[in-house]
Amino acid sequence: MIPPSLFNQTRLLNVSSLRFIRDRSGVAYFSSSSFNLDSNIDSLKNKARAPHAHNNTPESIVSKIGRNLHRQPDHPLNIVKQRIEDYCQSYAMKKYKKIKTNENSCESDSNTIKFQIFDDMSPIVTKKRCFDDLLVKPDHVSRSPSDTYYLNDELLMRTHTSAHQTELISRGVNLFLCSGDCYRRDEIDSSHYPVFHQMEGVKIFHESELVPNDEERSNAIIEEDLKELLTGLAVHLFGKVEMKWSADYFPFTDPSFELEVNFRDQWLEVLGCGVIEPQVIFNAGREGSKGWAFGLGLERLAMILFQIPDIRLFWTDDKRFHNQFVGLSKDHQKLVTFVPYSKYPLCYKDVSFWLPSAGGNPSVSTYHSNDFYEVIRDVAGDLVEEVQLFDEFTNKKTGRTSHAYRINYRHMDRSLTNAEVDEIQFKLRHELVTRLGVELR
Repeated sequence: MIPPSLFNQTRLLNVSSLRFIRDRSGVAYFSSSSFNLDSNIDSLKNKARAPHAHNNTPESIVSKIGRNLHRQPDHPLNIVKQRIEDYCQSYAMKKYKKIKTNENSCESDSNTIKFQIFDDMSPIVTKKRCFDDLLVKPDHVSRSPSDTYYLNDELLMRTHTSAHQTELISRGVNLFLCSGDCYRRDEIDSSHYPVFHQMEGVKIFHESELVPNDEERSNAIIEEDLKELLTGLAVHLFGKVEMKWSADYFPFTDPSFELEVNFRDQWLEVLGCGVIEPQVIFNAGREGSKGWAFGLGLERLAMILFQIPDIRLFWTDDKRFHNQFVGLSKDHQKLVTFVPYSKYPLCYKDVSFWLPSAGGNPSVSTYHSNDFYEVIRDVAGDLVEEVQLFDEFTNKKTGRTSHAYRINYRHMDRSLTNAEVDEIQFKLRHELVTRLGVELR
């Protein structure tokens, strides 16, 4: 989608099968039917609802397709997104010079290049793009239906924006930022939500920027550039804070790193990054090329920077939340501290049950806690603030295992009555038996 301010200063270009519109500064906003989400929201939702034996994507998740919080003006996620994009563009303008080639180019006519911005790519991706191309092993837990929303045997809701990495690299895009909504089955608390937003950054280096026939020195150049960019970004976001790099592991980068900052007297993980694995580049059809990639969570940064205490607030329509950020999309260098407008009373209910057994063997269960959380979200929506496992034991005689959970209900915008919660809890207990096969205690 093209920002309205750019409609009068754009030109349409074609590179390979891509069609995109760019402004005079050189920033590209992709606008073809295969990339633009706005015109396809209904069809995407229908695709997500299509019956299939392996479709585990509930309506509560389907309804989030097309909300695009990261693109809504004055939304905290959009404000953080713009701050990151602004810094990365300024870094590119100072650091990267255009490499003269005979190939079609999608950069501006100046001697510098910019990051191309992708923020409306379809959240429905293939298993190949999301996992296989990125060297995620077939038995990795992230592929499990207990973690990932599948539509069928091949399609799923993207679990990270890295799912677009090989697609864009294969199309010759060498410098880009890709942001969007991601989907993952997860626990229920103030910092976890099944829909969240990420940003992916990638640079593929031209051979003239590296050392011929010297992989070690070339990788050192890539690592140095990556860390210089991200260290500057951390200062841009948090100010002059103490920070540290540590080794990490991701299947699609090697070496891999994690950046932590000491912000408000607390060490916080900010992002992960690394030198892209050669096999990933090969999978994108660009064998021999080299580059870096980084990824970060927009909710996490927004919660830290604006001191937002509950991730559910990003999805509220309450003006008392959104009015606190009015005008910050135009002045997104300004930071405000979120002021809680109310704290409605908590209402908690407990539920305990015997876990279902597999094949009649009580010591082997088909139960996964994420399935339990999913049932809660389907029944109670965003009314549940937190779920805590407070008791677990195994009966020595029968071998059966029991779990007991406390479910904390709290509406974001009003008080809940005990009668309301009782009705929800009654339905929840029924759904647990029907869908998970548990035996209530």
